[in-house]
Amino acid sequence: MSDFTPTADDLKTARAWPFEEAKALVKRLARLEKGKPSDRPIRFETGYGPSGLPHIGTFGEVARTTMVRRAFEALTGRPTELICVSDDMDGLRKVPDNIPNKEMLEPHLQKPLTAVPDPFGTHESFAAHNNARLKVFLDQFGFDYDFLSATDAYKSGQYDGALLRMLEVYADVMNIILPTIGEDRRQTYSPILPVSPTTGRVLYVPMLEIDAKAGTVVFEDENGEKVKTSVTGGAVKLQWKADWAGRWFALGVDYEMAGEDLTESIKLSSKILRAMGGEPPAGFNYQLFLDEKGQKISKSKGNGISIDEWLRYASPDSLSLYMFQSPRKAKKLYFDIIPKTADEYWSFVARYHQQVAEGNAKKALDNPVWHLHGGSVPSAQPPVTFSLLLNLVNASGTSQADVLRGFVRKYRPDASDAEMQALEPMLGFAVHYYEDFLKDKKSYRAADAREQKALIHLRDALLALGEDAEEGDYQTAVFDAGKAQDYENIREWFTGLYETVFGQSEGPRMGAFIKVYGAEGMVKLIDEALAR
Repeated sequence: MSDFTPTADDLKTARAWPFEEAKALVKRLARLEKGKPSDRPIRFETGYGPSGLPHIGTFGEVARTTMVRRAFEALTGRPTELICVSDDMDGLRKVPDNIPNKEMLEPHLQKPLTAVPDPFGTHESFAAHNNARLKVFLDQFGFDYDFLSATDAYKSGQYDGALLRMLEVYADVMNIILPTIGEDRRQTYSPILPVSPTTGRVLYVPMLEIDAKAGTVVFEDENGEKVKTSVTGGAVKLQWKADWAGRWFALGVDYEMAGEDLTESIKLSSKILRAMGGEPPAGFNYQLFLDEKGQKISKSKGNGISIDEWLRYASPDSLSLYMFQSPRKAKKLYFDIIPKTADEYWSFVARYHQQVAEGNAKKALDNPVWHLHGGSVPSAQPPVTFSLLLNLVNASGTSQADVLRGFVRKYRPDASDAEMQALEPMLGFAVHYYEDFLKDKKSYRAADAREQKALIHLRDALLALGEDAEEGDYQTAVFDAGKAQDYENIREWFTGLYETVFGQSEGPRMGAFIKVYGAEGMVKLIDEALAR
């Protein structure tokens, strides 16, 4: 790992978006603390709905929040904490399609997720199962966080103060929400959702009586009886936007980001929090992901990439880089972007070490990898790019790590053990990507007369150069073969070379590829193309 210690001035002038977010949080705290900072930890938060398994959006929110947290700590030196809240007291609205034993859940619709049995049979409730999966998921990536179950927070009294305050400003909350919903829903809306003492279900019913001093409400239960209940101790929960505001109030949240689809919800929750006497947290709305057709990714459509799918083809660091880049812009998230992002990650690592060596702290702080690794950036880099490794697999047709490793050793005989170790995960990634996406798409065509002449020219040049020529000499030989056939646009020659020799419309930088694969190996590929 490589570290450097930025100065206070370096940090103040850093412009990467996590630093901009951290500076906005500093301004919020200065306004609230009025020049008298407390020593309490500054609280970052993310929320999670445990009716389904963690997904790539969950990763993105925690990763991006962690980036802002690191920037804030570097900028201020103040202690921080990240709370990951599971909204597991929400009622089960529908039975998910992707679970076993679905019939087990049908009788438990609208019950808190912590009161719904686990269809997997491994935990005491459906929420407990998914919460466990969430924690394993977060731990897998080394996130530093504290987990909080909303059910525990309600039942332990942690949210009692927020619930009692919500009763005191009940009319104000109603005035905030009612204009935003339809006429039918206005008749039954309440920010307070009681849990039925007879069925255990979360009820969406109006409050018949409110007693803020006593801390009680009266509602009609499912059996028609009127019930008076305290709002504390887990007897009720708050409805969606009021719940978000109540959580901010109870936990003293300083920073939380959310997807752009929740922009209006944040505005309303912020109004409710102000009515309660609180100050909304800092944060921003990130854009959602698009598929290759430019449509929004949907779990129900299945038109996105899962965490497991990304990690089959590239490292967690490359996924973190993708999350870092342009969070306020809608980005396409599909399989073709994985190799590019994997190579971009290592390019940023190389650039970071150069920036540190040159004493350019500002650029080092704005480099994505500083934010991905909290300043402790890996020093060893793989000796070849992921794209080149993919092309090696593609050309050789081998999935044997020893063979691929041998190609790389030949190309980079001076590679250190640490650099070769950095290569190891990439070998498996490249084979998986080739097998799943490239192998069946290869489509060779016969070379036309002009391409045949260029290929013969290149073949003869490679035989003359032999195995030990420089990368640049091989690259020049490829260009010369095209120029000899008077290609006005040399790109046409390269396209023809890729399509006839590699069976694809795009391909590697040829000098580097021939150096790794060998002149004799390239000659063999050319001979096969000429024989088609």
